[in-house]
Amino acid sequence: MRHPAPLPDALTTLDRTLVMGVVNVTPDSFSDGGLWFDPDRAVAHGLEMLAQGADLLDVGGESTRPGAPRVEPDEELRRVLPVVRGLVGAGAVVSVDTMRPAVAAAAVEAGALVVNDVSGGLADPAMPRLVAEAGVVYVAMHWRGPSDVMDSLAVYDDVVRDVRDELAARLDALVAAGVRPEQVVVDPGLGFAKPGRDNWPLLAHLDVLAGLGRPVLVGASRKRFLGHLLAGPDGEPAPPTARDAATAAVSALCAAAGVWCVRVHDVRASADAVRVGAAWLAARGEPGRGGGRSEE
Repeated sequence: MRHPAPLPDALTTLDRTLVMGVVNVTPDSFSDGGLWFDPDRAVAHGLEMLAQGADLLDVGGESTRPGAPRVEPDEELRRVLPVVRGLVGAGAVVSVDTMRPAVAAAAVEAGALVVNDVSGGLADPAMPRLVAEAGVVYVAMHWRGPSDVMDSLAVYDDVVRDVRDELAARLDALVAAGVRPEQVVVDPGLGFAKPGRDNWPLLAHLDVLAGLGRPVLVGASRKRFLGHLLAGPDGEPAPPTARDAATAAVSALCAAAGVWCVRVHDVRASADAVRVGAAWLAARGEPGRGGGRSEE
């Protein structure tokens, strides 16, 4: 699967799955809420992730954990922009995790090269137009509704087919709004309106999503379905930070499946894992499925 465009040569020359480090500038994220809420600490954390092997960094100022309320636009901007500026100034390739066109536009002006929209443009119909005009890479995730109601929307006839078809519809809508196909990355939205049992078929059939003709990003890191998989004898799910080894295992499987990028909280383990996946592909005579030349 080729890289989306436009991205710098430092990324498009990598012939393996990329690693996106998560920089949450929020007080309430499920995985690390509040740890990096201070902008200086968030920038330092991002730079540490780069040193551990992250290829790009995803900065978000609004938690999308189940049940999370929306953040006011001005507050989201206040959280995100100093961190984007600081990381771009340090030479990082930065993605902004937002559903708001105004936040995306400000972050792009500050140097972000990727807009990661968990709503795939459904939360605000102005987002596709903004992405088309900015010309940046756009991650469109499968989404059925806001965090406070998404668990009630987890009804599927066939989760793989339904997610594929709904993402295909989003791709058509994005192109109709002027977004170039080569800008778009698709994300199955693990954990978003999907109970634990529905995430595994999506991971097992990533080739179906790749059949849409676009690079695939997978965000499995520390999510609930891994916590339930690792539950102790008392049935209590493993806490988020105890899910990092399982996350790395998923990263290796994603790399072996030719996924473009994995989005993770613990970078070092997944940076190793994607290299294992690349070596496995090469041994099978299938180099290049994790990257290759840009479509730019």
